[in-house]
Amino acid sequence: MSYCCGASMVGTKGTLKHYRTQVHNVPLLFCPVCRRIEVHYKVENEYEILAEYAHGDGATEIDFQDYVMEDDDTIFENCVNRESEDAFEIVKRQIDISLDLLMVAKQMNDEKWQGELKRRLAVMSQRRSRLQHNKSGS
Repeated sequence: MSYCCGASMVGTKGTLKHYRTQVHNVPLLFCPVCRRIEVHYKVENEYEILAEYAHGDGATEIDFQDYVMEDDDTIFENCVNRESEDAFEIVKRQIDISLDLLMVAKQMNDEKWQGELKRRLAVMSQRRSRLQHNKSGS
């Protein structure tokens, strides 16, 4: 599993810009708390090579899937969530994981970690409230 600021990162595919070249369908991981995005570690080297070659060739757009074969079934198998899942369910699962970690932090008497987890829980609780409001307002 990939983590960022204590939350498990969500697996998805997206577009990244490398100088003037847009690379589509890149396997990505993003943090639902701080919104950090990174190329999935299993294809990071391939992305860097492809993006550099495409930029060197002057391509403005390329599709990662056209050049790099990855198994869609296994690339995100270590992710707790995928972007294709319901956003409300993703946030609920992230809250559950953080609450479990908070119990561990309390047992360890790690006040710094407890504070970080409480801040994370506050962010995710706000996001859950917005999603719930949007769901009921629709």
